[in-house]
Amino acid sequence: MKRIVLPLCFLVMSAATLAASVDPLRTGASAPTFALQSNSGKPVALADLKGQIVLVNFWASWCGPCRKEMPILEQLNRQYRAKGVTLVGVNVEPDTAAAVDWLKATPVSFPILFDVDSKVSKLYQVEGMPNTVILDRTGKVRYIHRGYSAGAENEYLDQIRALIRE
Repeated sequence: MKRIVLPLCFLVMSAATLAASVDPLRTGASAPTFALQSNSGKPVALADLKGQIVLVNFWASWCGPCRKEMPILEQLNRQYRAKGVTLVGVNVEPDTAAAVDWLKATPVSFPILFDVDSKVSKLYQVEGMPNTVILDRTGKVRYIHRGYSAGAENEYLDQIRALIRE
């Protein structure tokens, strides 16, 4: 019994130590950098988007609110990309097939990135879907949205417009 309990306690302590070492995602902080493979087959790096306002939207094909939000994000992308706003969707599923299939029926013009090992979603402390983080032109986290409900896009619009004016 002790042989089992001690290693488990060690694992729990190690996990707690690791979790404590990750800085919390907060507004005003620099966004964690990442590079992920995109649906176009090319990698996309957050560092390459500096100088733009970036919406990073974490989603999954099985997520009902994500499915409702995706066409709205597409509208935002089309409306504001010429004003220096970039949207990237980060799919968090370990198998990309469901996301690729769903996107055939609901295509988007912004890049979809695949976080198959959840490294980026862990960096951004994503605990539920959808999750949207809005970054300013310097790469700082300005707004964090957890979840989606009808009308949330109005808040996105207000925040995007405020960042464009800066």
